[in-house]
Amino acid sequence: MGIQRRHFLQRTGGLALAALMQARPVEAAEEGFCIPNDPLEALMAGNRRFAEAWRLAEQNNGTTPRTADPDPRCFNSPRALATSQHPWATVLTCSDSRVSPNWVFDTTPGELFVIRNAGNAAFTEAIASIEYGVSILKTPLLMVMGHSGCGAVTAAMDANPLTPSLDRLIQPIRENINGSNDLEDAVRRNALASASTLIQRSTVLAEAKASGALKLVVGCFQLNSGVVSLIE
Repeated sequence: MGIQRRHFLQRTGGLALAALMQARPVEAAEEGFCIPNDPLEALMAGNRRFAEAWRLAEQNNGTTPRTADPDPRCFNSPRALATSQHPWATVLTCSDSRVSPNWVFDTTPGELFVIRNAGNAAFTEAIASIEYGVSILKTPLLMVMGHSGCGAVTAAMDANPLTPSLDRLIQPIRENINGSNDLEDAVRRNALASASTLIQRSTVLAEAKASGALKLVVGCFQLNSGVVSLIE
């Protein structure tokens, strides 16, 4: 039996409850939204919960340990979410079906603003979406997250011909990895280069970062362990 999200949350929820219940900004708190004081710490705390459950599931032959304890997580009100949103982090990551930020960081609806494309590349549409998250939704944290075993990066390392659309998709990734023939190294290079491209191509993001309104970090999700490691 595979991991079931509800039981996963019951097993892992609550370790960062105090942080998640601290509101930022004031108006978001008054409207009943979950806003942590330290978004990066909340993001990484969620990943620690996920990685621990991932490890336990592996030990239990893929099943999810269950507990009778109630799940004391912070959940945004459906009524509030119907008319507004106050996400506290923006995540640019890969479209890979195994890499879901809300799952990886153990978050609930309304907490993450997520942009996904194959290879987590900084395409024009991705940059525009991130600008919306930062300038309109005021997310104070932006993570660019690559992952182990990335198929798009693997394709960029290969010389085999692709369809025209796929070739356009991975061309920026080829430039980012700069001829690397080691997949782990190429994934790191691609994520770092994508983060750099965001700042180079977007005045909005560059100014937000320079003013301190935005913290930009780069991470890599390891499929075998469930751990996200910061690489910048």
